[in-house]
Amino acid sequence: MYDPISPNVNFVEQEKKIEEFWREHKIFEKSIEDRKDGTPYVFYDGPPTANGKPHIGHVLTRVIKDMIPRYRTMKGCMVPRKAGWDTHGLPVELEVEKMLGLDGKEQIEEYGLEPFIGHCKESVWKYKGMWEDFSRTVGFWADMDDPYVTYHNEFIESEWWALKQIYEKNLLYKGFKIVPYCPRCGTPLSSHEVAQGYKTVKERSAVVRFKVVGEDAYFLAWTTTPWTLPSNVALCVNPVDVYVKVKAADGFTYYMAEALLDKVLGKLATEDAPAYEILESYKGIDLEGKEYEPLFSYVKPICDKQNKKGFFITADNYVTMTDGTGIVHIAPAFGEDDAKVGRKYDLPFVQLVDGKGEMAEPTPYAGTFVKDADKLVLIDLEKAGLLFDAPKFEHEYPHCWRCNTPLIYYARESWFIKMTEVKDDLIRNNNTINWIPESIGKGRFGDWLQNVQD
Repeated sequence: MYDPISPNVNFVEQEKKIEEFWREHKIFEKSIEDRKDGTPYVFYDGPPTANGKPHIGHVLTRVIKDMIPRYRTMKGCMVPRKAGWDTHGLPVELEVEKMLGLDGKEQIEEYGLEPFIGHCKESVWKYKGMWEDFSRTVGFWADMDDPYVTYHNEFIESEWWALKQIYEKNLLYKGFKIVPYCPRCGTPLSSHEVAQGYKTVKERSAVVRFKVVGEDAYFLAWTTTPWTLPSNVALCVNPVDVYVKVKAADGFTYYMAEALLDKVLGKLATEDAPAYEILESYKGIDLEGKEYEPLFSYVKPICDKQNKKGFFITADNYVTMTDGTGIVHIAPAFGEDDAKVGRKYDLPFVQLVDGKGEMAEPTPYAGTFVKDADKLVLIDLEKAGLLFDAPKFEHEYPHCWRCNTPLIYYARESWFIKMTEVKDDLIRNNNTINWIPESIGKGRFGDWLQNVQD
């Protein structure tokens, strides 16, 4: 016999009554104790950060996270569910910086790391109560009285333990990687973070004359980042495209891509004379190894100390005929394609920019932020007669979504895990998972595993 149900139910009131019943009678705890002999099905919550408010997206993830352990409990499994808190990350540090009126790593160090970290530990719990109340309201069961916390030493020790296992399997190594890097925050950004901060900017590019060794001629190369030119160690052409040597109306002899002649040199034409005269024609690969003089005298000694050869033509298919001159300048410290070419030809590694995004010694621009150095580099190239043109161009450029600083693509020494070495195991394990919907496992996640990087 059941009591009749009123058609005027206050669902919020009902939820609160059920929530209170669960808490008062320790229903969650009993769901574990009553199945202590059952098959363990252990759930650790992917931890939220408690210094940000929960939003509607968290309702969905909380419900999904609760649904699977609840199903396993009904199947007779013993399902302990551990709540957690993510207490690390730049958002926490930036919030504390604003609170203390600090700006950047140097000021944090002057203030003192220990008191700064103390404020971070306080700040991270700003909305803890709101998270706990929200989680209970949506019926999310987890042990919130004894959560794991990522700044607790036992959690940090578990990370070191995992790294030790990886090291003992010879899957850990030190190397360089080109990363989108915020010089103000002093940290790389993920591709998802980079996507949040693009802005339309107008900047000066540079079409530069690189003097060919042993000839009264120049390679004409284009770059959108003049500040990287002091770190130049090579030039790159497309191996299969056609390149020409031309006598131009400005009195210089140039090497460049045939497809871009009119776009680059067309403006030199007059009523009395054409813009250029073609002297010779080549495939890009024919120019491979041809040497040129460094733009700046202080760079070659750096290369000599590394006992590596630089300042010659390389070839790679990534060079296109859509913009520029068909010849691109190579600075392996500041671009993934550049770094790839650098590894292929064993080029010197020259990085005349420091971790603060400022030009470094021995450049005359030391201490100048890279974007501000563009103008100075262009002026010096103009004085040396090596600047053919500095056209303005409009493009989308990534900025840090946290602090609005322009990002730079920067080689950072980092520790890497050899994911490529365990790729087959990852794919095989993924194929055993019952993905719902299947397209996620086979598509988005499966494709990511197929192309996994260290």
